[in-house]
Amino acid sequence: MTDAIPRLLPWSSPDGKPCFVVGDGTGRVSRMADDIEEAQLVLAGGLIADARRLLDARSWTSGELHLLTVELTESLTEVRRVAKSRGARLRALAPAERPT
Repeated sequence: MTDAIPRLLPWSSPDGKPCFVVGDGTGRVSRMADDIEEAQLVLAGGLIADARRLLDARSWTSGELHLLTVELTESLTEVRRVAKSRGARLRALAPAERPT
């Protein structure tokens, strides 16, 4: 059996430090992390659609652009964390175990 690799979770500690879980990926915390990551990715997709609509209209206010920038930044931060977490787990797999 391979040593468990710490998984970066999609949330931080109250003081902003990254949180990790170690296990086989089937426990309660891992399942909760999977659900949160999926929700973050779905929300990011909706935000992209909203941004395209706003920008295509070409009649935005500075407040709308500011809010869009804030929301896109927050979403990009979350999606980057998901990508880092998943990338680390993929790199930890032996080449024979990697999905094709």
